[in-house]
Amino acid sequence: MTFSADLWEHGAAKVYEEIVRHPFITGLTDGTLPHAKFRYFVIQDSHYLRAYSRALALVAARATDEDAVSMFCRHAAEAIDVERELHASLLGSLGLTSADVDTAGSGPTTTAYMSYLTAVCATGTYAEAVAAVLPCYWIYRDVGRALLERSSPDPLYAQWIATYGSPEFDAVVESVLGVTNRLGTEVGPAERDRCLRHFSTTTRYEWMFWDAAYHELEWPV
Repeated sequence: MTFSADLWEHGAAKVYEEIVRHPFITGLTDGTLPHAKFRYFVIQDSHYLRAYSRALALVAARATDEDAVSMFCRHAAEAIDVERELHASLLGSLGLTSADVDTAGSGPTTTAYMSYLTAVCATGTYAEAVAAVLPCYWIYRDVGRALLERSSPDPLYAQWIATYGSPEFDAVVESVLGVTNRLGTEVGPAERDRCLRHFSTTTRYEWMFWDAAYHELEWPV
């Protein structure tokens, strides 16, 4: 079994099943999700992608070969491009501006997820950092594939689905899975356990991110 398959089986499979049947996801495909909930998601995703790009830059700094350095640096830049380009069009369609994103701020789940990613990527090993950022790649790709089969009667949701279900994004994810599997031949048992723990934690944060958007979660005080 490859390292990535081991991570998925023990750290993501059950959570992913909960993600694809979450009412936020099913509401995207049948068009019943209220735009207010999607608006919350887009705002929080803008904050998240800014932090994710920095996490990927930290992964690049820890990478042990030049190809991986180049790849993660490129992905860090692309995360910013997605935040600027896709969200710019989505924000406009939702009647929002970049200033609205800044005013709304980062919600509790977003802040927790961003903080965890940054901490692991800044203080963990290269393999740990890769394991921590991997669920965002992988789960978005697989959710995108599942949603693309059904798309959505809502053109706004159909636009978002097309981005993450695209062949281009699939190729990006496969390149990261390749790096992950090569790292699996190099890590010892203790480091492998830490990688699984990080992968499992950020997978759970992926579910929590959808759930926070569905409930439009705000700070309690």
